[in-house]
Amino acid sequence: MTNPLYRPCAGIALFNDAGKVFVGERIDTPGAWQMPQGGIDAGEDLNAAAFRELKEEIGTDKAEVLEIMKDKILYDIPQEILDRLHKIWETPYIGQEQTWIAMRFNGKDSDIALDADDHPEFSQWQWVDLDKTLDLIVPFKRDTYKIIIDKFEKYSKI
Repeated sequence: MTNPLYRPCAGIALFNDAGKVFVGERIDTPGAWQMPQGGIDAGEDLNAAAFRELKEEIGTDKAEVLEIMKDKILYDIPQEILDRLHKIWETPYIGQEQTWIAMRFNGKDSDIALDADDHPEFSQWQWVDLDKTLDLIVPFKRDTYKIIIDKFEKYSKI
């Protein structure tokens, strides 16, 4: 059951053939990198949301599902960020309730196009070791990423 104070969200740990994970630098927060993620629309299932978010955020959905994390991860968003988000979101959430999916990228790097959507989220991207994401992510998401690393580290070993 979802908590109405938390926005339902799909998060994607997208691994390449070398076992590295995709991260993008947020346009609105230079220096803050993250894996693709985004809200699940009303009536949309998790897989559809995850593939839609990939297409919107990185310009391609060339991937296959490896694993869906059974447990949802909740995190609170700092107030200064919430004030900006409440102008976008229709519901005044206090955080996100994420379901994370490990996926294997089956496209080519040239398929990735950060400007494919009208509202790009990332300014640049890179493939990194999964545990390196902790050094790149904003502090309020580090606990979430520790869980992701623990659950999906097997996909970083090829």
